[in-house]
Amino acid sequence: MTVYLNGEFLPKDQARIAPDDRAFLFADGAYEVLRAYRGHLFRAREHWDRFDYSLKALRIASPANTDFASIASELLKRNNLADAEATVYLQVSRGAAPRKHAFPADATPTVYAFAAPFANPVEKWASGVKVITVPDQRWARCDIKSVSLLPNVLANQQAQEAGAHEAVLVRDGFALEGSLSNFAVVLDGVLHTAPRSNYILPGISRLVALGLCSALDIPVKEFPVAEADLKCAAEAMLFGTTNEVMPVVQINERKVGEGQPGPLTRKLQQAFRDYVGECQRRG
Repeated sequence: MTVYLNGEFLPKDQARIAPDDRAFLFADGAYEVLRAYRGHLFRAREHWDRFDYSLKALRIASPANTDFASIASELLKRNNLADAEATVYLQVSRGAAPRKHAFPADATPTVYAFAAPFANPVEKWASGVKVITVPDQRWARCDIKSVSLLPNVLANQQAQEAGAHEAVLVRDGFALEGSLSNFAVVLDGVLHTAPRSNYILPGISRLVALGLCSALDIPVKEFPVAEADLKCAAEAMLFGTTNEVMPVVQINERKVGEGQPGPLTRKLQQAFRDYVGECQRRG
């Protein structure tokens, strides 16, 4: 695998990051993950804008003379993924410096990126998945796509051990989002999802899905979903870079609706797939 590190494309086993890098010592960095559909970076502009937002929120200087779009495209090319399904990961840390909590005065940001093949979860799209609810133990700036993901990791591991696809995080009695995806339910024919705030990540797939809801005349209510109302949901779904629109057919030990993907979820799922195809055709 060829990766990118601080201005160079090189074999992954030759990449070296300083042990004093603040991403390693403090989780002091931000990241982005994009889908590439046969070389087309999906909604790249929104991803770059969110990356810039995260870096500014963390007060990390944007790396000079660094074109993330060009890096992503070159990684796809060098890894023979330009005509394949893939993901691209990019990370920027504050850089290497002696271990002190306050920002170093002269550290240079560390930039790391790689591309990897990706297989669409076709079977799960068809059958739907189980999720569990867990307490949200994250910090109060979930809108920043920070590499500090330990609470998400622990929640997702709990889901895997329970035989579930995802963990839905509950804070103060409200289901907000998943450990690595946004979350929505259908109540009385209306799609409900937590509103943008510092407690959820502004997901790009969420943005696309809500735009498609508008085009499809699917009513949407951006309002926190009470955990107590999950038992009343006729449908549920996840939105995410690797999930796209993923049907949820079970929450904890309770079936959602009839225990199979519902009609509104199917409609939105197909619209998302059609939109991906349209984006590929437009290049």
